[in-house]
Amino acid sequence: MPLVHDSVWIHLLREGDFETFNQRAQNAPPDLANSDLRLVDLRFADLSRANLLGAYLRNADLRGVDLRDAQMDGASLHGARISGAYFPGDIAPDEIRLSVEHGTRLRARKAA
Repeated sequence: MPLVHDSVWIHLLREGDFETFNQRAQNAPPDLANSDLRLVDLRFADLSRANLLGAYLRNADLRGVDLRDAQMDGASLHGARISGAYFPGDIAPDEIRLSVEHGTRLRARKAA
């Protein structure tokens, strides 16, 4: 289990206040590092530039979410719904599959 912290970002997502969350995300990338977002519906959140390093996303709903520019190294997706989601190019498809199926932590490929 990651060292979980609480923040305004996390509170907005848990409360489903996507309008405020997305307005704030336009000004600064959401810092969700080591956050506990299990079971949270994230389909309407702008996570495109989010810091999700070490985030716990068990059974979260990420369907259709654009995560291409998000930082996701160390995040866990066990049981997450990911249909139609875009993932960062530095995370291999096998890493994503293993994380969803077994809860392993995502490992980003190192730049050569």
